[in-house]
Amino acid sequence: WLGAAMGAGGTLLGGFPAAAGAAGPAGEVKVPAEGLLSPAEIEYLKQWDAPTIANAIEYQKARPAGKGFTDQSIRCLFPDFGPLVGYAATATIKASEPRREGEPYVDRFDYYEYIQSIPWPRLMVIHDLDAPRPVGSFWGEVHGTLHRALGCAGVITDGGVRDLGAVRPLRFHYFAAAVLVSHVHVHLVDFGKPVTVGGHTVQPGDLLFGDEHGVIDIPHSLARKIGALCHDVYKAERPAIDFYKSADFSLAKLKEFFTKKH
Repeated sequence: WLGAAMGAGGTLLGGFPAAAGAAGPAGEVKVPAEGLLSPAEIEYLKQWDAPTIANAIEYQKARPAGKGFTDQSIRCLFPDFGPLVGYAATATIKASEPRREGEPYVDRFDYYEYIQSIPWPRLMVIHDLDAPRPVGSFWGEVHGTLHRALGCAGVITDGGVRDLGAVRPLRFHYFAAAVLVSHVHVHLVDFGKPVTVGGHTVQPGDLLFGDEHGVIDIPHSLARKIGALCHDVYKAERPAIDFYKSADFSLAKLKEFFTKKH
C-alpha cells in the first residue's frame, strides 16, 4: 500500500517530504488500564450520542460543564457513518507556505510508528497552524487510505479535508472546519504532542467520541463506566419524555408531574 502512495523524489503525494530527523517524539503512548475499552464496550458506546455522553459526564462532576468538547467550528462531514470512537494520535500541519530552509523535516516512518503506538481503535487529531483560515488540505484519498491502513478510523481537524467522494467508500470519518480544493504547500510540522482543535486541547491517547453534534473527550477514569452512565441518563429522562408525548399531556398534569418528581 505504501508504494502506491509514493510520488517522484520519494515524497508522499499530498503529504510531506521524507527526510531524517523527526521533530516529534515517537515513544509509545500509554493509556491507563481503566481507560482501555474492549471491542464490545466500544460497540456499546456507539449506541449512544455525544449529548447523552455529555450529560453522563456532567452528572459525575468529572470536570467543569463547559469543558471537554469541540466547538461549532468542527463539523462531521459523514454523519451517516455513525459515531467515531477512538484514542487520539496528534499532529500539527501547515499549508500556507512551504517548509522553510533549515526547518527540520519529520521522518514519515517515525510518524507512522507513533500512530501505531496508540491503542486501538485510533483516530487522528490534527491542528492546522493556518487555522482559523486553512488553505491546504492534508487529507484526501491518499492520506485517508494510508491512515486507514495504519488503523485509524478518521480524523478530527481544525484544517480542511478534500476528495469527499473518494474517501466516503473508505468509511474514513472526516470531522473538519473546512472542505478545500488543494493541498497547497501542506506539510507535517510535528506530532505526538498536545494540540488544540475546535477550542479543546487533546493529549495523545485521549479517548474521543464524535458524531453529528461534535466531538467530546471521555475521561479515562469514566471510560469503563460511560456506557452504563449513559443508560442511567436514558432511564432518568425517559419518564418525562414519554409523558410529554402522551395523549394525556396537559398543563395541569404537567404541574402534577413535576410535583411528584420533586
